[in-house]
Amino acid sequence: MSTASSTDRLPDVAGDQAQAARLLDWVGMGNIALPLRIEDAAGGAVTVPASADIGVNLIDPDARGIHMSRLYLHLQDALSSQVLDRDTLARVLRDCIDSQRGLADRVQLTLRYGQLLRRPALASAHSGWKTYPVEIDAVLGPDGLALTLSLSVEYSSTCPASAALSRQLNAARFAGDFTPETSGYDAVREWLESPRGLAATPHAQRSRADVRLILAADVDTFPILAIVDALEHALGTPVQTAVKREDEQAFASLNAENLMFCEDAARRVAAALSADPRVSRFEAKVSHFESLHAHDAVARVSGP
Repeated sequence: MSTASSTDRLPDVAGDQAQAARLLDWVGMGNIALPLRIEDAAGGAVTVPASADIGVNLIDPDARGIHMSRLYLHLQDALSSQVLDRDTLARVLRDCIDSQRGLADRVQLTLRYGQLLRRPALASAHSGWKTYPVEIDAVLGPDGLALTLSLSVEYSSTCPASAALSRQLNAARFAGDFTPETSGYDAVREWLESPRGLAATPHAQRSRADVRLILAADVDTFPILAIVDALEHALGTPVQTAVKREDEQAFASLNAENLMFCEDAARRVAAALSADPRVSRFEAKVSHFESLHAHDAVARVSGP
């Protein structure tokens, strides 16, 4: 008996009449493991582990289910051989709709992976790798293909209010240790470099900016490196990789130059994204994981 004939004799209850028949918005699978071919920072390509959600709408209310295994099999190797871009996604998603043989006219694919980028140190000649979580959402339907890029960057936020309060205490200590009659540049410098020269320090914390970008229709590739660079430049104090003493000192200096509330950080992120022609619309959330409070400080902003 041939394999084809034995397969034909297997029962397929997915074709049975649906009970409580109605249309379904999305049917598919979540958290599928698969390899993904992406562009690296040097302009080459690399294969990374990824997870995916894939599903279609069910436009036949009487059909009990979709052909789910066909979606899985179409997805398994489709994204491992060619670098991920608009054309590749459009072709894969069209194949997924066609595989349903009239049961669907809309498909949604969500891909999640970590983008490794090598980041230089602030002052030394060292560098190190940092992972940026990336999510790509692709929807193909009667209106065409829509692409959304989501990613996160971490940064340090030093509280402006805490900095002002610390400066007041530092000034008060100086006034207590020195009088208008005190002279001597060397004595003052020695005092500033001693433990007495720092009465208080402002609180700072690791923070994160999460952005979701609807990409313009003429964007063919995913500008991950450019977006990361723009956000980290706007925020001014990205979390570091390789750190020697000179790098740590440079980082402390950047924090002093970039005091920010979460409101300030949100506006900086919005300004950077609004200026990018590849972004047609954005949503951003900044979270400062407070070292002073037991809760987080959060701001959201959106716009074109």
